[in-house]
Amino acid sequence: MSNSPNPEAASGGGARQLLGMKGASGTSSIWKIRLQLMKPVTWIPLIWGVLCGAAASGNFHWSISEVGASIACMLMSGPLLAGYTQTINDYYDREIDAINEPYRPIPSGAIPLGQVKAQIWILLLAGLGVAYGLDLWAGHTTPVLLLLALGGSFVSFIYSAPPLKLKQNGWLGNYALGASYIALPWWAGQALFGQLTWTTALLTLAYSLAGLGIAVVNDFKSVEGDRAMGLQSLPVAFGIEKASWISAGMIDVFQLAMVAVLIAIGQHFASVLLVLLIIPQITFQDIWLLRDPVAFDVKYQASAQPFLVLGMLVTALAIGHSTLVS
Repeated sequence: MSNSPNPEAASGGGARQLLGMKGASGTSSIWKIRLQLMKPVTWIPLIWGVLCGAAASGNFHWSISEVGASIACMLMSGPLLAGYTQTINDYYDREIDAINEPYRPIPSGAIPLGQVKAQIWILLLAGLGVAYGLDLWAGHTTPVLLLLALGGSFVSFIYSAPPLKLKQNGWLGNYALGASYIALPWWAGQALFGQLTWTTALLTLAYSLAGLGIAVVNDFKSVEGDRAMGLQSLPVAFGIEKASWISAGMIDVFQLAMVAVLIAIGQHFASVLLVLLIIPQITFQDIWLLRDPVAFDVKYQASAQPFLVLGMLVTALAIGHSTLVS
């Protein structure tokens, strides 16, 4: 098997290949190809989301048992179910990728479709199995983790697969993606170590609107293929310049809304920290996102996203502290 050369691959192409990033170099290793389909770079926010949920529970302890359970939950959310999500997305996006990124494993012919389907099923069943095991560990009478895993897997399927294919609609598809990357792993971490409440569920769904803004950033590199295939991503529907402002606005407005929530629950120090983390995000939006989101999407995410995920953790810790003292 061989992978078609990628004209955009330069220095660091091998690392990009392993992480599943745009600009990856070709490889003949079937295991590297499988890893590229799973896009490890996308696992990070889900793993972090589990950490935030555990912190928000107010009930996590640094024992061997709980650390092991949290690692298993991160494995479920990141490598297994996010890997499943990315693989099934590449399977259904193979015609679009043939336009946008023809060097990717499926359109380049580096891996047969039968093996891609097998990988999808293995990752899905392994993720559901780990979820059920975590429910047993936590002593849940209702298999909360399994239900969350099933729900998230279903959203992933209808996001990519026809006839619903949520990603055809820029608003709905990006919100589904944002909720999957922020709310679902948070819920999993919180349900594993504490109680998932309606208040937390609604709060994280609101936070996921900031995730919608992040999801838009991933659409800029795919404008040509999305337009050719009739997908109404926000950059296609509104144009690149307006979509970059929508992206920045969603990220900033809904994080500032979390500042208001923290003030309302008496977590004033956390609210100040969150504002201090939002300021550099706005700065990087001006430097990279609003000037040329197509050319600078990777630089923007690398510079701004750390502040977003740290803000999530600050919010989660504040919620956990509020739970303990209430």
